[in-house]
Amino acid sequence: MNVLLKSAKIVAPEQPEFHLKKRDILIREGKITSIASKIEDATVENISYKNLHVSLGWFDSSVCFGEPGYEERETIDHGLDVAAKSGFTDIVLNPNTKPSPNANSTIVFLKNRANHKLTGLHPLGNFTIDAKGVDLAELYDMKSAGAVAFYDYKRAIANPNLLKIGLQYAQNFDGLIYSFPIDVKIKGKGIVNEGKVSTTLGLKGIPALAEELQVSRDLFLLEYTGGKLHIPTISTAGSLKLIAAAKKKGLNVSCSVAVHNLILTDESLTEFETNYKVMPPLRTKKDVLALLKGLENGTIDLVTTDHTPIDIEQKKVEFDNAEYGSIGLESGFGLINQAMGMETAISLLTKGRSIYGIEEPEWKEGSDANLTLFNPEGEHVFNAEKIWSTSKNTAFLNTKIKGTVYGTINNNKYMKSL
Repeated sequence: MNVLLKSAKIVAPEQPEFHLKKRDILIREGKITSIASKIEDATVENISYKNLHVSLGWFDSSVCFGEPGYEERETIDHGLDVAAKSGFTDIVLNPNTKPSPNANSTIVFLKNRANHKLTGLHPLGNFTIDAKGVDLAELYDMKSAGAVAFYDYKRAIANPNLLKIGLQYAQNFDGLIYSFPIDVKIKGKGIVNEGKVSTTLGLKGIPALAEELQVSRDLFLLEYTGGKLHIPTISTAGSLKLIAAAKKKGLNVSCSVAVHNLILTDESLTEFETNYKVMPPLRTKKDVLALLKGLENGTIDLVTTDHTPIDIEQKKVEFDNAEYGSIGLESGFGLINQAMGMETAISLLTKGRSIYGIEEPEWKEGSDANLTLFNPEGEHVFNAEKIWSTSKNTAFLNTKIKGTVYGTINNNKYMKSL
């Protein structure tokens, strides 16, 4: 793959020598060979777009597809193409498949299905066998096969001794353990945030306490054991305070927040639209403001689309019976860019690989080209025509977003989005 990016404004907040400067970028055989004010080369494809901006390739730490077991939701092959068109050159794949990724062979299968794709797939393995919370899965074998961390997807580790043992054991091979922040006994049969809206609608609520108790417990265990803990998709101001205090103590803890928990509140639920049924649930305006502040001060490490395709049969049902989840790859950049501005959006979308031991791309001549091409300007409505995913369950249908993805470059491949 040989291309020349013409008059591209580089967005690299961490590298002032390039940041917001227009440059031509020559890429040969998938490597950045030259970055200069002007390059002429008629032997390669010249790429030029209106208001072309380019950054290092974007990273999403929480993506679901479906294969194996739920291919009607999304396949790996098509899902990775959707990710590439949406600007993401690396994704972490959640272990919500059937069979579950419990051992070396299942991780190898996932990695092999992603061979030769533009977007890199980095699988998570289950923390316990079949995510049942009883016995540890084969963590070391999965790590050896390429698993980047271990997670019982959207399920709490109810047994504190199991998490303690897992954190201790994983230190032998620098393993990263996930713990989903929900106390199942406090949650009970709740399905949305507990508050005025849930009471008005007659829906069973999940109090913020359910999340914060679990986070507090897990951080106490981490302080006792050492090791590395990741708390995915936090949603409350209280969780943020607990994690900030743990980081001040020097604990090796990271956390993420889903885009929909940054943009929407439980006020969206008034029409019983099941695409707003997500886990953790949409919370209050106070929580949203706290999470945005947590991103600004660095307490929250990652923003994720939490892309969760669900087939229509599982969404077009009564609210109580609908599956949790919303797709988010296609709208992720436009929403973050709209809410936080271009420079902050790119800073958030390009960081986080190091948490998983994934190689970070670089702005350097001779390095592999891992880039996203985009225009940060221009508002437009995110409608059904802009959904590439097999499943169409988005919480942001007909929402105004800002900016357009032009394409991605990675793994010696170039994919256009338009």
